[in-house]
This record gives sequence, structure tokens and C-alpha cells, in this order.
Amino acid sequence: APVNGGVFKSIDYGRTWQPIFDDQPTASIGAIAVAPSNPNIVYVGSGEGLHRPDLSVGDGVYKSTDAGQTWTHLGLRDGQQIPQLAVDPKNADRIFVAVAGHPYGPNEERGVYRSVDGGKTFEKVLYRDENVGASDVQIDQSDPAIVYAALWESREGPWENGVFNGSGGGIFKSVDGGKTWRQLTNGLPDNIVQANLAIAPSAPKTLFAAVKTKTIAKLYRSDDGGETWRGTTDDPRPGLGIGGGDLPVVRFDPKNPEIVYSASIVCWKSTDGGKIWDGWRGAPGGDDYQNIWIDPNNPDVILLGSDQGAIVTVNGGK
Repeated sequence: APVNGGVFKSIDYGRTWQPIFDDQPTASIGAIAVAPSNPNIVYVGSGEGLHRPDLSVGDGVYKSTDAGQTWTHLGLRDGQQIPQLAVDPKNADRIFVAVAGHPYGPNEERGVYRSVDGGKTFEKVLYRDENVGASDVQIDQSDPAIVYAALWESREGPWENGVFNGSGGGIFKSVDGGKTWRQLTNGLPDNIVQANLAIAPSAPKTLFAAVKTKTIAKLYRSDDGGETWRGTTDDPRPGLGIGGGDLPVVRFDPKNPEIVYSASIVCWKSTDGGKIWDGWRGAPGGDDYQNIWIDPNNPDVILLGSDQGAIVTVNGGK
């Protein structure tokens, strides 16, 4: 999903790509989520979800039930920026949406929304105020009642690089399917601006968070479902912001929770749970790696999205 290029689909491991969203009124894309229980169902969040002076906003959430052949607009039109979507692994109608909101000013349609009817209706389930949006939401694949989310207070200024970050962000957890939420703080820094989250598929109590405050950007790990956190490494590189200040995206190997990737200026890899990191992929092939996807059934198949496009490995990067 290019930031201002719509949605593309590949059926040959990334060798060729076809645009499948060009007839829609927006091309700014922040998130894509394929339903694990039915891969023909695809949700798209429009609006790139990253604050920058040349951003393009979107107009809400879209859904396809035929693997991208046709699309239906669902709602959240005034959210403008949607950084993340999460679909229940067992129920394709139950989705969570992280809505960042208006980039240049306050608005009410921001925070975390939930739908239990496939997007026909949305309920706001995590919200602080009209200045604080959401940057991430993740569902525990082993227990979909457990949901993690990150709030983000940021506003784009009317001039180049004029971003204002507040301290209203934080990491939250729900154990009742999003009805109630509790902020997670033990071991995390105060005054979190933004966070990106990851749950280890093979050990769901193991979490990673890329965390940014006004003074630091760092990776944290929890092994007890977010009750306590610790910094994972003294190496600052895998936690540094990407060009433009975007936080790294951290993902676990789906079979081994000690293998972790951090998509940043280059893509970093750790094989010891985040203590030691090595540069895994950089130029040529791209820089500023904005996202990473790992095949849940075959960890050797990995897709990286960079500022220059997408690259794929089918042999674990060998």
C-alpha cells in the first residue's frame, strides 16, 4: 500500500503487482488488514497515518469481500488518518481501527474504534480527547478478547517540519474485547508521545513496543502481557525514528519469539530476543523501511515496504 498510490496486489510472491484501488476517491493509504479466517475479506484504512508537511488525508475505512475486486466505503470519514487496522483471527466481522484524526487540528473522530458487524457500524472504545489520536492496535491471536492499543498526541504545523507532540499518548490493554481499557506504565517512560506495538504469535504474552517521548526513541519488551516492561538493548539504532520521524515497526518471527525484526532506516534483526541487533537489509533495495510482513506459515517469506517500493525474500534473506 503506497502512501499516495492506492492498494496493490501480488499473486506471485511480489514479482508483479497490480493496482486494485484506483477507482476509489482516495489514494492515501495508512493500513491494510486481511481477515485471517477469510482472506477474501480485506479492510483498508485511508489516510497515511504519519505526520509530515506533504501528507495526504483519507476518507475512512473500505472493505472488499472478493479479494480486492470491488470495494465498499464503511465509515469513519472524518478520521482522515488511519495508521492501523486489526481483524479478529476467528471472526472477520470484528475489527479494531486506530484513528489518528485531523493532522492540523482537533476533532472528535479519533482514538480506537471497534466494529462487530463487519464495518456497518463503529463504536469509539478508547478515547482521551479531541487532540489525542491512536497510532496502533493489535489483537492477541490466541485470545481475541485481549487487545493492545497506543494513543498518540501530535499535530502538524503549517510550515515545513513544524510538528507539535504532546504527552497524552500511551500504551493500553483491554481484556474484555475492547469494552474497558487500562494504561500500561510499569517500566515504560513517562509522557509517551507515540508507540508501535507487536505481539509474538508463538508466545502471546511477549510484546515489543517502539516508544517515543520528546527526548528518547527506544525499544521495550514485556514477557508478561504488558504488566512490566524493560529496555531490550543499549544499542540505540533499532529504536531510532525513520526519516521524517516515523517510529520503527517491530515484528516477531511467527514461530520463534526470540527472533525479532525492526523496520527502521535499515531493517534490523535480533536472534536473542532484542539484546543484540544486526543490520539485516539496507540499500540497495531501499532505505527508510516503513513496514514489514512475515508469512505466518513460512517465516522465510518476508515482505519489506520502503520509501522506494517493496522487496520480498522467500529464503529468510539469504
